[in-house]
Amino acid sequence: MNIENLSAIATIIGGGFFGGVLIGYALKKVVKVVAVVVGLFFAGLAYLQYQQIIDIKWAKLQEVSQNAITTLANATTQIPGFSGTNAAEHTTALAMTNFGIPLTGSMSMGFAIGFLRG
Repeated sequence: MNIENLSAIATIIGGGFFGGVLIGYALKKVVKVVAVVVGLFFAGLAYLQYQQIIDIKWAKLQEVSQNAITTLANATTQIPGFSGTNAAEHTTALAMTNFGIPLTGSMSMGFAIGFLRG
């Protein structure tokens, strides 16, 4: 192992960690804002129902939201390109894994720290 390889691995680990911290921090901030907006929206709906301005069918709202979440979950699990039928896909995947473990490990640690500190 020469100094060029060590330098490249250190750069990948450091860059992955820094990128993970930024992604984790930003994601936590976005989740907080979305939670506040959705909470205020439902609080407004509950208040309008309490004042008898509108009539909300909560069971229908729950059914619709569960169907939307199920559809979203099914859409995200069907990622194209992982069929495994093309040999060129395997070559590309092997080329991408040269630095996969140090990059993913450092990025996941950075993400965890950024999400906790955010």
